[in-house]
Amino acid sequence: MHNFSPNMLKTYETCSQKYWLRYEENITVPQRASNFEKGKKIHAIANYYLRGDNISKLEKALNSEEQKLWEQLKNNKYFQKKYIESEYNLYCKIGNYWVGGRLDALVKDDDGYYILDYKTGSTPKNPEYDFQTMVYLLCLYKSIRHCEQSQESQNNLSISFVYIDLKNNQNHIIELTPEKIKEYELAITKICDEITSFIPQENIEYSKKCDFCEYKKICF
Repeated sequence: MHNFSPNMLKTYETCSQKYWLRYEENITVPQRASNFEKGKKIHAIANYYLRGDNISKLEKALNSEEQKLWEQLKNNKYFQKKYIESEYNLYCKIGNYWVGGRLDALVKDDDGYYILDYKTGSTPKNPEYDFQTMVYLLCLYKSIRHCEQSQESQNNLSISFVYIDLKNNQNHIIELTPEKIKEYELAITKICDEITSFIPQENIEYSKKCDFCEYKKICF
């Protein structure tokens, strides 16, 4: 049985050879910690805040840019909805494969459930069909459907994924529909089938995207 995260699926979609090196050969390439430090701080403080912990010392440790991002997140209308979980592991089975990962936060209101994902950098170019969107929406849908008792409550269930773009102070909302459920399941099954049947190449074909890949020196 194979288990896939959204990042694994996105890596394979970008470069099958990179996927093989990272997830099959378990070769990791160090990256600058500063590239992720800002995002880690915001995610950590958001998690403690939603859980009801005292974050006063953490807030004082933020620099001016981080403080601005944190204030934007705190004032975001989706972040202020009823808290259910944060830093939450969620998995489900799609066809023959288990997929899932760790959600930033799950909240709700009278209209439905919202998966929140905070972005201090760039948001996906096509968020509606990003693997993170598809995997998490399907996982939450299957989890809630399993818990809901009546067919009526299932039919009225609203589930959305919200990318909170802190860099541009915008929200990108994708609501799950019956049509998207079918589309997402087909897309995930298709790429998982490709991954499980993939055979690494001996001669790697160069492309421009290789210049920005941390595995370039290993491949060429």
